[in-house]
Order: sequence, then structure tokens, then C-alpha cells
Amino acid sequence: MAKDIGIDLGTANTLIYMKGKGIILREPSVVAVDVRNDTVKFVGQEAKDVIGRTPASIVAVRPLKDGVIADFDIAASMLQLFIRRTIGNVTFQKPRIIICIPSGVTAVERRAVREVAFKAGARQVGIIEEPMAAAIGAGLPVESASGCMIVDIGGGTAEVAVISMGSVIASRSIRSAGDEFEKEIVAYVKRKYNVLIGDRTAEEIKVRIGSAAPYENEEPMMVNGRNLVDGFPKEVILTPAEIREVMSESIDLVLDAIRTTLERTPPEISADIIENGITLAGGGALLHGLDSLIAQETGMPVFIAEDPLDCVARGTGIILEAQDRYKRAVAFDARSD
Repeated sequence: MAKDIGIDLGTANTLIYMKGKGIILREPSVVAVDVRNDTVKFVGQEAKDVIGRTPASIVAVRPLKDGVIADFDIAASMLQLFIRRTIGNVTFQKPRIIICIPSGVTAVERRAVREVAFKAGARQVGIIEEPMAAAIGAGLPVESASGCMIVDIGGGTAEVAVISMGSVIASRSIRSAGDEFEKEIVAYVKRKYNVLIGDRTAEEIKVRIGSAAPYENEEPMMVNGRNLVDGFPKEVILTPAEIREVMSESIDLVLDAIRTTLERTPPEISADIIENGITLAGGGALLHGLDSLIAQETGMPVFIAEDPLDCVARGTGIILEAQDRYKRAVAFDARSD
């Protein structure tokens, strides 16, 4: 019997939900490729672990950029290997797949995602927009006439959407999210301290002392990098306050997206959001003080979804388990060519 699976194909991480079993795979969306013969050496966590530790012939590649596919063949290979890990050989049991895309993608980008899923072995492909999947996974009443608002901040995109009666009423997608925070941290340390740090170190800084607003018991963090003057290792002490300042520009873009979406929302539904509040999902929801900053800027209650990293994948799973209920959210497409 073929198995139905839902895939959150994210810029930073890929999660796979299997119908009846829940989320069965969580892996970084990273592939290590041997450039001498274009072969895939490592995928997922194995590839992430070897970043910066491999010979020059092996390069770590992120096949998704800003929420969309940047390298078609590598994305297909990565997805194929992930699917094989979860359900085995797809030759005899091609799965039906629901896969998520950012709400702001073009028709070409949408087709690329569909084709990647078919190349990875899908029998049928259903495409759903990430904010809808995140809202369903967060337990919001998307089928209700009462409006709800979801802010899903992932690695490549931040998605803001107002949903009512199973449809997106107003939305905004910006390609500035978790990855942009890390790029800004790398650039800041290089500019101010003349020290080069890696992407993994920047991610650790973001997680440990990154914040959108001041918080209790702030402590500085010591990081190691390479001195760009003499090439030797050098320690740098960073404070939460300076990292907060570094990230403030990208956070302001998220706030602007929320304001713009609220401005486009009909008054009746705006009243519902004032009552029901704004729900945060995605890895960005875990940033210190982001919920309180959004509440302060909008004057509305803000809630962090349970297990925010899992919301999109969990949403695809809920759709798989109750497809009749969510017919308007996703339609399956069998390959015709």
C-alpha cells in the first residue's frame, strides 16, 4: 500500500509527516556534494555536521533559498533520499504527497516544487501555502467565519496571513527571516571586530542571545573566529544588546509585513483578530521577546503556537487525516506528462 506523506520543505529544515504516524523525519535542508563528479556525499544532519570541515572538493549546498528551489537536481536528490529514509523504496509504492510553498511564490517556482516532488517519486502531489498549513497545524479555526492571523517565520521567508472560512483573506510574504538574521550577525562581527565566523556559529549566537526585546538575565557570549588581520583564531565577546541591534532591521521588516496585512484586512475580520490575537509559528517564533514586541507594536494579544517548528508539517498531516474537510486548502494533481 502506498503511504501518504506531508512535507515541510523549508530553507533551513525539512520535516516529513506520515499519515497515521506523525512527524517521522526532521533534517536540515543541506546536501554535501563532491564537485569532482557531482555526487551527493551527505544529506541532512550528516551534511550540516561536516560544514567547514571537509576538503575543498566537497561543498555543502542548500538547495532552497528564500523558501524556493535554487538547485532543482540537488533538491530532488535530497527529497528522494529523505523519502527513502521514511518509507523505503518508492518504485513499488509511490506516495501521495502534500508539499508546502511560501505564499509569495511565482507560477514557475510553484511548478518547480511540483516537479521536484514527482521526480522524488510521488504518485500525486498536492500543494498548499505555508501560512495555511501553519495555521491548521497551530490549531487555528481556519474553517470558521471568525478571522484568525498567523505569522510563520521560517529560515528563508516570513509569512503573514489572515484566514477566514478556509481561505486566505490577506497575506504578505517577505524573503527575510532566520537566515537573514544569521547573515547580519556574520557581517556585523566581520565589520566591527575584523573576525570571520561561520554560519553555524552565527546560528548558535542567534539561538542563545538573539532577541527582539530586552529580557531578564542577559549574559554575553564568547565566540571563536578567524582574525582577518593575521589569520589566527580569535575570541570575541558579544552582548545580547548588540545582537538585538544587528537583527532589528530584519525584525522591522516582519513588523511592516504584519502592519501591511492588517491594513488590507476587512474591518469585521480585524475585529476578530483583536479578540483572537496573532499566532506565531516557525523557528522565528522562539526568538526572545518577539511576541511581546509584536504585541506592543500592534496592540493585540500575541501567542506562540505549541511546538512552533512543527506547525507546517503538522498542518499537512491534519489535512492528510481529514482530506474531505480541507478540500478547499489543497487539490491533488497527478502527473499528466
